[in-house]
Amino acid sequence: MRGHDPRDAVGIVHRARGALFGVAVGDALGATTEFMKPAQIRERFGVHKEITGGGWLKLAPGQVTDDTEMSLCIARAIADRGGWELSAIAERFARWFSGNPADVGATCRRGIREYLETRRLETPPNEWDAGNGAAMRMAPVALYTLGSERFLSRCAVEQARLTHNHPLSDAACVAVGMLIQRGILGSPRSGLLAAAEDLAAAHPEFLFEGYDGEATGFVADTLRTVFSAFFSTDGFEECLVRTVNRGDDADTTGAIAGAIAGARYGFAAIPRRWVLALPAGLREEISTLAAKLVRMSPLFNPPATG
Repeated sequence: MRGHDPRDAVGIVHRARGALFGVAVGDALGATTEFMKPAQIRERFGVHKEITGGGWLKLAPGQVTDDTEMSLCIARAIADRGGWELSAIAERFARWFSGNPADVGATCRRGIREYLETRRLETPPNEWDAGNGAAMRMAPVALYTLGSERFLSRCAVEQARLTHNHPLSDAACVAVGMLIQRGILGSPRSGLLAAAEDLAAAHPEFLFEGYDGEATGFVADTLRTVFSAFFSTDGFEECLVRTVNRGDDADTTGAIAGAIAGARYGFAAIPRRWVLALPAGLREEISTLAAKLVRMSPLFNPPATG
């Protein structure tokens, strides 16, 4: 390990696992309340805080959706190829899509179909591509590019444009990646807040202070929901519960909030009951991939000089 002080390696890997597990538990928790309104959630659950499955997809407890599955497509492609290869990620998306998954967002569906027809690795610009389907799968990108925000920005946009080609989606992907990375690296809360505020300064659609609007699939609404919950809470569980009880696109807001909060607070902060609700094979794979991706990153493998 040439790039990073090995005394910090355990903590880095711990928080990297927190980020990737955060995607899965946030997805599984939020899928139950997806497309519900806060009043409906209160009437049915009081406060929704357990991974019980169900929801409009009628999932089994601990079953995840496209948020986790597409994230794993990226992680597996990087791990299998030993580096960043966009065509390998596209092929993983296509293979996953061909398996008739339980849920696929409309923009992701269109983008993957275009890839299957044309083999192009960038979908054409589209004013309707400002959804959250690219931002939801940023955790493995953030892990693999840890230590280089420039590399993060490049890879974030490349993977996004396989399915989404819109400036707001691009900017959201980069910002989510930066928050995850800063969390993993132990940045103070102010460092994460700065990344969110920089996004809002560049694109006022993302202004989030006091946000109490809907948690829709529009990427700005998604991130305003996530940032509002993350920066108004002090722990993983509180952040996730607040996020998914907003309803609407709750599997995706839960997945993104889980990635950021998991990076910030670490794997041990994720409630054990939520981790154990995930299938054992999924738990093992997430743990292995998180460690592998972060150890492949520029943080541990800086470019040779001289």
